Amino acid sequence: MAAAIPHRGGDGDSLAGRVALVTGAAHGIGEAIAHELHARGASVAVSDIDFAGAQAVAGALDASGKTALPLALDVTRHDAFVAALEAMTQAWGGADIVVNNAGRGKRTPTQEITPEEFDQIVAVNMRSVFFSCQVFSEHLRARSHGRIVNITSQAGQFLGTVASAHYVAAKAGAIMLTKFFAKELAGSGVTVNSIAPGPIATAKARLTPEAIARVESLVPVGRFGEPSEIAAAVAFLVSERAGFITGASVDVNGGLTMR
Repeated sequence: MAAAIPHRGGDGDSLAGRVALVTGAAHGIGEAIAHELHARGASVAVSDIDFAGAQAVAGALDASGKTALPLALDVTRHDAFVAALEAMTQAWGGADIVVNNAGRGKRTPTQEITPEEFDQIVAVNMRSVFFSCQVFSEHLRARSHGRIVNITSQAGQFLGTVASAHYVAAKAGAIMLTKFFAKELAGSGVTVNSIAPGPIATAKARLTPEAIARVESLVPVGRFGEPSEIAAAVAFLVSERAGFITGASVDVNGGLTMR
């Protein structure tokens, strides 16, 4: 039996001295997560395929560049994660926290999904999680401490949501990859968890007023969630206070699903 990794104690909310990667951080939920982790003291690599957006967010966090690093990162590429880790190591000596937030949704009728579209949606939403965890897990294990959080979706848990076949399959796969890596890294000081958001306010721009009202009527708390509420849940899971939580899928959905 492997030796247990002790709880480190200290300020359970502070992330001072920690280094975090957030994917899909140029907009929406990812941007909110980057701001939250930085506000708690972490140095943040703000990564996105939209490099200009990543630069804008990183500049807003720290114009000096000392504690915020923009990275161009295509999450469908294994070598992009290798390069991200190398950049973080050069800038700050390594990584402690990885938040896999990048995702892509597309509502396509089942019979109209092409093989190319299926592969692309799966690559962005699930294969990226595998690549990220594969690249960073050994680095974190060697440091005997680390936190990985994968942003999934309620669509990967139940079929009472409006989503397409490839998207729900990919998000369900990301949840299972979370559990797989959590088990593989258990006892090393590295935890791996996922957060499954429900309807978030960033989606309102794509909806009609009637659709917004319909969604709000289905959510027990009666509203859409805010990106900051997902970010707060991430901040807890990457903190010292959450060291005994691993392999969990945390629902942040206003009660839309209750398990």
